[in-house]
Amino acid sequence: MTKATPAIAVVLFNLGGPDEPRAVRPFLENLFSDPAIIRAPSVVRRPLAAFIARVRERSAIANYAVMGGASPILAQTRAQAQALEIRLQQTLAGAEVKVFVAMRYWSPTTAEAAEAVRQFNPDQVVLAPLYPHYSTTTSASSLAAWRQDYSGECRAICCWYDNPGLIDAHAEQILGTWRAAGEPKVRLLFSAHGLPERIAASGDPYPWQIQATCAKVAARLGGGWDWRICYQSRVGPLKWLGPSTPEAILAAGRDGLGVLIDPIAFVSEHIETLVELDRDYAQLARRANIAVYLRAPAVGVLPSFIDGLAAAVGRALGRRMDAPDGQACPASLTRCGRWRGERPVGDGP
Repeated sequence: MTKATPAIAVVLFNLGGPDEPRAVRPFLENLFSDPAIIRAPSVVRRPLAAFIARVRERSAIANYAVMGGASPILAQTRAQAQALEIRLQQTLAGAEVKVFVAMRYWSPTTAEAAEAVRQFNPDQVVLAPLYPHYSTTTSASSLAAWRQDYSGECRAICCWYDNPGLIDAHAEQILGTWRAAGEPKVRLLFSAHGLPERIAASGDPYPWQIQATCAKVAARLGGGWDWRICYQSRVGPLKWLGPSTPEAILAAGRDGLGVLIDPIAFVSEHIETLVELDRDYAQLARRANIAVYLRAPAVGVLPSFIDGLAAAVGRALGRRMDAPDGQACPASLTRCGRWRGERPVGDGP
């Protein structure tokens, strides 16, 4: 029997972060135990994850101390969930809408979120990773974990890198930051989280989607912007996508330019923006005598961003399977999250 008021559950996925200093090591162990992050058999991966967590614990605790001893990502994701829920209740009149949060490596865990959704007993479930750009190391991992914990029918927004609200929100943050600083002469650096080159070469669509988003934001800004793409947060000995953000900052300085950094792959503030960009790379710029160092805020709960995400959820309700919100990737990117028939392509490591 059909409910008089249909119930719609939306699940927002993010990485999560430690909520106190003693949570840092287990958080890191969870992260590096993920086969999407370290592609090795579990008998090798788990001891290696424990070793990496132990080695990195002290420096990580020091970095989280800059943010008050804990990651702000859960509070910010919950704020986004609340804003999205309010917007969806306005746009999906006649439906009962509830937005849930699932963190991949900390609480609320995927299993906890899945149980909360079961208790809600929805008619439809939309999965919305808060990674606009699909990668086997982020979206695929989160969606695979969800499907282990929730057996009901769902449809995922596998990527939304060209979502109009996302593009508008980045442009707003960039222009607002630049104008507030007096419109200085700068190079715009779109800084994305890095990825090992071998993962990108395997058909992972992440760098292609990053390029597409940056081109759209640059077009939205209008002509005259000198812009580049760069990658941050490298760890380990593997060769990563480049140029690195520090390399791009120093290159701008050699060209006599300041920099304005936009965290293009991040939708909320966390350690990569508040510590890496705002402290570490700012110090690098000062040491290099770069006169202007600006950083645009993450899109957060900017109305244009929330409106764009709400529109993507609405479009997903009309589908029966996972799909991108917007243009699909080229067929050559074989590890993307689109569906072929009834089977996902690249939905796991």
